[in-house]
Amino acid sequence: MITRRACLAGLGTGLLGAGDYRYRVVPGWGVLDEKTPVKNCHGIVEDSQGHVILLTDHVANNVIVYDRKGKLVSKWGTGFPGAHGLSIVREGRREVLFITDLVTHKAYKTTLDGTVLQEWGWASESGKYMKEADYKPSWTLHLKDGGFFVLDGYGKDYILRFDSAGKLVRVLGGAEGGIVHWGPHGGMIDRDTMLIAMSDQQYLLRLSLDGEKLQQVDLPGGNPRQIRFHKGRYYVAHLADNWPKDRNSRGFISILDAKLRVVANIAGSTPEYGDDGKLRPMRHTEDTFLHPHDLLVDKEDSIYVAQFASGNTYPIKLERV
Repeated sequence: MITRRACLAGLGTGLLGAGDYRYRVVPGWGVLDEKTPVKNCHGIVEDSQGHVILLTDHVANNVIVYDRKGKLVSKWGTGFPGAHGLSIVREGRREVLFITDLVTHKAYKTTLDGTVLQEWGWASESGKYMKEADYKPSWTLHLKDGGFFVLDGYGKDYILRFDSAGKLVRVLGGAEGGIVHWGPHGGMIDRDTMLIAMSDQQYLLRLSLDGEKLQQVDLPGGNPRQIRFHKGRYYVAHLADNWPKDRNSRGFISILDAKLRVVANIAGSTPEYGDDGKLRPMRHTEDTFLHPHDLLVDKEDSIYVAQFASGNTYPIKLERV
């Protein structure tokens, strides 16, 4: 049974962050009962109506929809045992979700209420994969024209590009493309480039849409799992400060400016840059989070954090002070 105490375990008290970026935890936000369980909370997005949409790999209800107050609106989905990445995309007058699944080896496009519209498997025609099990897509990145990329973050580290009709156009990255294993986890399209959270490699990687390396932003001590952009700032969810060596180590949230310099850490150490311009190693300082995996920032600047491997905990809401 999931209890309120279990869901709030590890939360710090008082204010978090520094300077213009100070937050407090909203106690009990989003905590539901055993009728709506979660396992790992992987992805979190917001729709145009202000609903917070959570993706969990609990097959009783893979998708949980909240209102702003953290009350249950709806839930659906029993067919995504490896649910991992979640993106929301506007197509004309409608919004759709893209879900990646590590167990079924597929990416899916669905309506907001769960109807599967399209699905994409392991791209056997690409010649890059010998078997389905080699393909474990972690997230999708979306272009304005409806095209998108799928990051094979748990498979062979390729980046698959699809056109707006869902046809495979090109396969980028992989070892031959200079993409390090256990790297491309999440990311976003940013200024007509791909900005990728390279997880265990502890950096952000900017690639052209053709896969050319343009920039590397080191985040030592972090483990960036996803990047979200809000009001000129980038928000990065770090799984932990010593992962995977210490799987009990805790994570934190970084806020970066337009030049991708860390300006604040939430539940983490004060960012410090040396005379050489390099960021000194960061670490968690408050036991607010266990393992942040994704986040969203709403119009009121509140942050909602979904966590992996965190004792079946529901999302944490941070209210900006």
